[in-house]
Amino acid sequence: MTTRRFFDPHIHMTSRTTDCYEAMAKAGIRGIIEPAFWLGQPRTTLGSFLDYFASITGFERFRASQFGIQHYCTIGMNSKEANDEGLCREVLDILPRYALKEGVVAIGEIGYDEITPAEEKCYIEQLEFAKQHDMVVMVHSPHRDKRRGIIRSIDVAAEVGIPMDKLVIDHNNEETFRDVLDRGAWAAFTIYPHTKMDAERMADVIAANGPERVIVDSSADWGISDPLSVPKTAALLEARGVDDDWITKTTWSNAIEVYGKSGQLDIEALESGLRPVDQRELFGDSSILRGQEPRIDTATANQS
Repeated sequence: MTTRRFFDPHIHMTSRTTDCYEAMAKAGIRGIIEPAFWLGQPRTTLGSFLDYFASITGFERFRASQFGIQHYCTIGMNSKEANDEGLCREVLDILPRYALKEGVVAIGEIGYDEITPAEEKCYIEQLEFAKQHDMVVMVHSPHRDKRRGIIRSIDVAAEVGIPMDKLVIDHNNEETFRDVLDRGAWAAFTIYPHTKMDAERMADVIAANGPERVIVDSSADWGISDPLSVPKTAALLEARGVDDDWITKTTWSNAIEVYGKSGQLDIEALESGLRPVDQRELFGDSSILRGQEPRIDTATANQS
C-alpha cells in the first residue's frame, strides 16, 4: 500500500468497474468526486436524467464505500446536452431536487461545449442557482476554442457574482491555466493517456509554476482513460524531485480545500484513512458481491 493519500475530484465511476475501485484504493485514493456529465450519446427524456442523478447520489456512493473510498458528486446540466433547449428546461426545473442532497459538493460540470447561446443560457441559470445556495461551481471547458471558452466562462461567472475562490475551471492546458489563476479561480487539469494533458506535461506545469490553486484529476470515464492518473502523476512528480508539499497540494489538499467549502466533505475521515469495509452491506436489496466471498475488515467485524 502507498504511503501517500490521493483525492480524485473528477472521475466518472458509473462508467468504471469494481476492479477500478480496488486498484484505486490500493493506490491510495481515499476520496473522489463524480461530476454529472453526458453518457456518450444524447439523452432524450427527463427520466433518464432522473435515474442518472439518483444513481450518482445513491448507489454509486454505496459502491465506492464497499472499497473504503468516500464518494461525492456534483449535479448539473452538462453543456453538451444543453443545446436540446426543451429537455434542458425540464432538467433545470428538477435540478434542486438533487443538487441540495447530502454528498453533493458543487454544481457541475457546467459551462460551454460549442459556446452557443443555448449553452450560455443554461450555464447562467445554474450559476445563479449556485450563487443563491452559496455553492462551489465546477466548469467544463470546451474541447475546441478552449481559451475563449474558459475566458468567457470566468467572465460570466464573475458577472453573476460567483466568488472566484468557489470556481473550479477543469480541462486546462498550458495555454489556459494562467488565465484561470490570474482571475483567482482554481485550475484543474484532466490527465488522459493521449489527449488533453498527460502526466509528463502536467509535471512540467507544476515544476515551472508551483502548486497554488492547481488540481490534478483523471476524468476517467467510458472512453480510453486511466482511473489511476492522479497517483501516477504524483509518482512522476516525486521521481523528478518536485517538492513533497507541492505534490500533496496538487493531488490531495487543494481539491479538498475548494470542495470542502461545500460543507459536505468528511475531511476528518478522509485524513484518517480508508474506511473499514463490510461487503455484507446492501443498497436496498442490491449487493456488489454476485456470489463472491465478502470482504469484512477487522474494525468492522469488531463492531458487529
